[in-house]
Amino acid sequence: MERMDSASTAAAPSEFRQATPGDLAPCLEVLLGGGTLDADQTASAFETIMAGSAHAGEIGALLALLATRVPSAEEILGAARVMRKHVDRVESTLDPACIVDTAGTGGAPKTFNVSTAAAIIAAAAFAPAPGSDRRTIAVAKHGNRSRTGRGSAEVLKALGVNVDADRPTQTRCLDEAGICFCFAIHHHPAAKHAMHVRRALGFPTIFNLLGPLTNPAGARRQLIGVYDRRFLRPIAEALAALGALRAMVVHSDDGLDELSVTAPSTIMHVREGEVHEERIDPKELGLAAAGLDEVTTLDLEEATAMLRGVFYGTVTGPPRDLALLNAAATLVVGDRAGSLPQGLQLAAEAIDRGAVAETLERLIDLSNG
Repeated sequence: MERMDSASTAAAPSEFRQATPGDLAPCLEVLLGGGTLDADQTASAFETIMAGSAHAGEIGALLALLATRVPSAEEILGAARVMRKHVDRVESTLDPACIVDTAGTGGAPKTFNVSTAAAIIAAAAFAPAPGSDRRTIAVAKHGNRSRTGRGSAEVLKALGVNVDADRPTQTRCLDEAGICFCFAIHHHPAAKHAMHVRRALGFPTIFNLLGPLTNPAGARRQLIGVYDRRFLRPIAEALAALGALRAMVVHSDDGLDELSVTAPSTIMHVREGEVHEERIDPKELGLAAAGLDEVTTLDLEEATAMLRGVFYGTVTGPPRDLALLNAAATLVVGDRAGSLPQGLQLAAEAIDRGAVAETLERLIDLSNG
């Protein structure tokens, strides 16, 4: 036994890959020692990953070590800065300060894709006043497929939107319909270098938190839902450091990555570099009590039907309320509404006067070019 140990020890140095410039070893040493990375260290690690020069074993180790705890705001910040640097952008006549996103982290119990509903309802409510063709704010909905088969890409495609539209078409949708869809798989080509490792790991990693922070149109106003309340503050603090003008990071007591009508929710507000927390109760906003089963869908067909019904005014009750509440929050971060109650009113009016249905139809037409 002793002979085997000594032979193993003698052979150990040759078993390890030689250090190379830009490798992840220094960051791994910090993490293995129980420390956290600062923004620059994290950025350096992610630059190496995005360049395709990181060893798969090191990528896996880095992601796994970060997943053993809540990433710090600095770690999220550093990684998001690199993701933003490498994003394939969508251009617009609008300044990023006038662009809103409603992307969430996913990973929560699936309702009917509320972030997509909120995006389209809000886009309709953001429309220029009658007699004016000048749009002052629009929605660049960032999203992806979902493990449930009911992600924003799936439901929008089922509604008739071309989710694979090219950049000029996306720009036209944003400028003329007030909303475009940014399919994440087409906008983050450098992230492919970590994809096989992420799939092999099989559990959520820091990449799941980065999508909402890397909008391809550069949106500086956001409604972000997170699947675990522990992520609320670090993501909010990272958003503040990234220059968000106004944002809400939300999680509900019943586990949703959105504002809920079936339980109270926590909001981390981000405004001009400051972060503060708020608790809201849907009952205090005049929304009727509901059960989670009333807003839960079982498959893509049911989710699409519920979305369409909300948009066209044929589905009411808890599904409509849930969509209205999250659209209201979107209108608040877009400075169209001064409060959630006002946002609820504006969102409801947009549905009732047919503006939401018109916005969806315009998006379908423009995206299919």
